[in-house]
Formats: sequence, structure tokens, C-alpha cells
Amino acid sequence: MSFSTFACTALLCGALSIPAFGQPAGGLISGIANDSSTGKPVAEAQIVVRNLAKGTDRAAVTGADGIFNVTNLEPGLYEVAATKSGFQKSSARVEVAGHLTVHVDLPLLAAADPALTEREQKLLDRIERLEIRLAAMEARAAGEKTVAVKTAPVPEVLLASRTPVAFAPPAPAPQAAGQTSVPAGHIIPDALQAPPSVAGVDNFTPFAYGDFTWLNGSARTKDTVLDTKFFTPEVRFDTHFITDFNQPKDHTMGGSTEQFRSGEVQLEQISVGGDFHWQNVRGRILTMFGMFGVTTPRNDGSSGVGQWDVRGAYRYVSEAYGGYHFDVNHGLNVDAGIFVSYIGLFSYYNFDNWAYQPSFVSSNTPWFFNGVRIQWFPTNKLKIEPWIINGWQSYNRFNGHRGFGGQILYRPKEWLSIVSNNYGNGTDTLGNPNRFRLHTDDSIEVRYYNHPEKTGISKMAFSFTADAGCEYGGGVTCHGGAGGPKQSFLGFMGYNRIWFGKDKFAITLGGGKMNNQGRYLTLLPPINGADAVSGSPYFTANPGDKAHMWDANINLQWMPRQYITWWTEFGYRHSDVPYWSGRGGITPPGGNTGAPAQYVCAGGGSAGTNDLATAYVNCGGPGSVWFPDLRKGQATASVGVMVKF
Repeated sequence: MSFSTFACTALLCGALSIPAFGQPAGGLISGIANDSSTGKPVAEAQIVVRNLAKGTDRAAVTGADGIFNVTNLEPGLYEVAATKSGFQKSSARVEVAGHLTVHVDLPLLAAADPALTEREQKLLDRIERLEIRLAAMEARAAGEKTVAVKTAPVPEVLLASRTPVAFAPPAPAPQAAGQTSVPAGHIIPDALQAPPSVAGVDNFTPFAYGDFTWLNGSARTKDTVLDTKFFTPEVRFDTHFITDFNQPKDHTMGGSTEQFRSGEVQLEQISVGGDFHWQNVRGRILTMFGMFGVTTPRNDGSSGVGQWDVRGAYRYVSEAYGGYHFDVNHGLNVDAGIFVSYIGLFSYYNFDNWAYQPSFVSSNTPWFFNGVRIQWFPTNKLKIEPWIINGWQSYNRFNGHRGFGGQILYRPKEWLSIVSNNYGNGTDTLGNPNRFRLHTDDSIEVRYYNHPEKTGISKMAFSFTADAGCEYGGGVTCHGGAGGPKQSFLGFMGYNRIWFGKDKFAITLGGGKMNNQGRYLTLLPPINGADAVSGSPYFTANPGDKAHMWDANINLQWMPRQYITWWTEFGYRHSDVPYWSGRGGITPPGGNTGAPAQYVCAGGGSAGTNDLATAYVNCGGPGSVWFPDLRKGQATASVGVMVKF
């Protein structure tokens, strides 16, 4: 485009944006900031008007008469705040409609006395809220259609008496001719107002002293679209297209907790929910629809214990718990329900991760726990979190012993995170009550370069995770020997991530390795519909069965906004035994047939047994039994988009 064309285009756009003479371009917020104790106007107070829907700010400064005006505002809900050194912040919420003017009176209270008790401060806040509500009630009783939004400070005499005091509601602020105030019905209830903003560095709230959105396994969103004192919403969408170069004819992929079907566009996750918080009471719910809703439950074998459809009860829920926050040290939370696991570093939700397909240490370890979680924050840099749970990724308890575990998370610096997760006591093998499980999972993440303002490389970080565990008793041992075959897990994974273009782009390279003797944590491919309850004769998990696997992948992400990620990824995974879906697929001819724990005849129908010799007899001799096409290697290419609000 030539300079002249650009100039003409800019001139035309500018001309079209000028409103007609005498007609305001949008809504107007007008008001006055005054000293609450003397009534005198406060000059040079900083005014910030925030559009709560878009998160954008407009700024102004009061004149010598304390008056301010902010013009050309789109219709919507706004927060108006006044600040000045020596005074407490004063704010109010208003709704702008059309070309109307909204009046806001912002009394500034002198900075609080350091000796002010917590009870007195709560009384002050409560009376402010009551004054707003009483003003609305008076306006409605008088038959008025509008009322000015006003906050009122608490007189010092009320703080001194600490007794109930009757007071008259404030009168509506005077209005100029032709101006209209915000309707009384639009006053926002206190519980639905935004939480107060924290100026400067928050050194009390755990881990709030720094920006940890760079971490693998943590969402990078720094703002919430709509937050209130009662509820913080959360919405997630995850859609992808994956090509398996083995090209299974049934499009079915195995051995993954993220990649399930090849050559198709699939909705991996659709989740809606959020966090409830009011007067120290906590609650969280996040639904789970999409592929996750059916693939995650099938990896939990505990639903095979007893009656009731527990899989159905939890199928569409990823997190749901209620609890209470105690004001102990920097916080103590006690929650009960189903919550996500931290073992394996990668988050259950792909939006939070550096790569889409995690390595085996993450894929083959728990994504959720069901039980009680206690979070204790002795400092703002340390979390100690015990778990009392049903078992290892289990809705139910497998046998007679429940699982115990916990996490220790330490973030001494903004660039460093160290975490240790440990688990034990659980007897988590279906039908074997004497087999116990131990596991330790430890990670370190280091951000070793950070210049987010640069258009070149803006940030670099790496993560390393190591896991070790074993099962003992019930015919197996941790180290092999007279007690039975060795039943153990040993794995590691490492990733390095480089951000560039002012953190709008990132490339991650990494992978890992797993040695799982006995295959007790190796994901079972869904051969003929097999799951963790049924098992499969085509890929057994008997004591002594071996599984040595490694993988590597490279992921590129584009993040134009904090709420969205476009990505592409290439990966390769290898096993020393046939494991990945081949061209022939893992679905019997004509579809799933018979019990998944039994062999299938090549001509169709179940062999009626999980013993291969008997299956040949039942199906008609050599060559009469169907076998899935399993390969030792799998290469994939994938693209997708993820959204989180």
C-alpha cells in the first residue's frame, strides 16, 4: 500500500469516527471526589474507569473543584475508582446506557489508622454496603426511577461506640438539567462485585509475590474475564486434528491420555464451571465433556468393585469439591471431593502445558484423586498438602487399604519451582488385596532467561521430572527374588521451552523414558473395547511382563491472546514390545464382539476364552484367531486450538 493510499484511508476512517455535531459519541461518567471528613473537593485525584466486560481502562484526573468527566464510553458495566496519596481508595460500580450521563460521588476517606482493628474495618465495610442499599430502598419508596451511586465513609464516632447506630441514607447527588443517573435496580449486590484489587506486590497470598504463569502445568492466563467476590468462572475448549502415520484403518489410537483417534477433528475437552468462595467457604466444579468424558474413566479399574455405576456418576466431572479456608499462617484449606492430581507435572488440562502429548511419566500416572485434600501454607512460598484418598486414580477403593499421599511445593524465587509428590499404603490392584503400591514423583522447573519485552527470544525455561515406584506383596516384589517377579516403575522426562516475539510464540522440545516391570501403570490399548476393568489377552499386565518405552516431540504454539493457543506438534514414541495401533487397527472385523477379556475368532464372534490354545480349538484351528495389528513405533503430526476463560 502506497503512503498516499494509507493517508487517505486513515483520513477517511478518522472522519467517519467523528460524531455528529452536538451529539455525544457515547455514555458519560461524571462525578466529584471530596474529602469525606471536611466535604472539600480533592484535586488531582487519580480516576480509573474500567470496562468490566473488556478489561480496558480509561483514566482522568480531578480538577481543583474535585470534578472529573470521562466521555465516549460504550454501554456496559464499569468500575470507577479514585485514589490519592493519604486517602483510602474509593470505588463504585455503575452501568452506562446509550448517551446518558451517570453521576458518581466518590468520598475519599483519610488513610486508615494503623491501629484500626480488624473488627472496626469490617464494620466500616458493612456500613458502606448498607448505605448503598438503603439509598436504593429510599429511592424506590419515594417513587423515584433513579438514584445516584454513592459510597459513604463511617464516622469516627461509630467506630468508637461499636454499637448499632441508626442513620439516614445519603441523599442523591444533585443532577444537572438533562442528565440521568444510573437506575436503582442496577446496583450490584456485594457478593457479585469484583474482589478488591491489591496495589503493589502481594506478599501474603501464597505464591502471589511473583508471576508463575510460565510454568509447565500452570495456566498462563493472568486475568479473569468476570470475577466476583462469590464466584470465579472457568471455561475451557480443546479441539485437535491428529494424524498417526501408522494409519490405523479403524482410526483408533492407544497408549495415550490425549490422542485417541487419527485423521479426524475431535473435541478433546469442553468444560464449564468455576470456583465459589464466600465467608471462608470454598467450592469448585468443572464439568468434563468431549473425548475426555469417556476416555478418562475407562482407565480407572476401581469401578469394577461392587455395585452402582460409579463411572457414570463421575463421567462428566473432572473436579468437584467443597471445603473451608482457615486463617492459619498464610492459609489452610480442607477440601473433600474429586480433585486433579499433580503427579507427573503436566496438567490434566492441555491448555496449561508446554506440549500437547506428555511423556510416559505423565500419561501413565494419575490425573485425578477422590478423597480429602488438606492444603497448608506456612509461608507464601511453601505449600504442604496431605491427601487421604480412595486410591491411585480411583473413584472407589480397590481393596481394604485406602491411599495416603501428599505434595510439598516450594517456590523460593519467581524463576524456580520445586515439587515432590509421594504416594503409599494403597492396595490398588483389582482382585489382589495383598499387593501394596509406593510411588515418588519429583520435578524442578527453572526459568533461566526472562526479557518479555523483546521481539526475539523473550524467555527460556526447562523442566525435569523423575519418578520411581514399585508394588510388593501378593506375588510380586520391588526388587525381584524369592517373593516373586520384580514389579516396578522408573521414568523421567525433560523439556526445554523458548518463548519469542514478546511471549506470543513458543517452541518446546522434549521427551522421556519409562521402564515399567509388570506393566501395572502402562495404559491398556482399547483392543476390542478393553479397559482397566476387563483387561485384554492381547496385551497383558501379568507379573514379569516388561514395558520399556521412550518418546520425543517438538511443539510450536502461537498465543495471540492470553485466552487462546494455536499449536502444532510432531512426535515419535517407541516400545520394545508391540503396543501402538498399526494399519490393521485394534478393532475386530465387524466391530467389538464378545467379552474384551477373551480372544476373538478371525471369522467373527468370541472365542469364549482367554487361553490361546483353547481359543484355537474353539475357533477352528491354526489361523482362526484374530489378532490386533500392534507396532513398536508410532509417529504423529497434530494441530489444534485451545481456549480458556
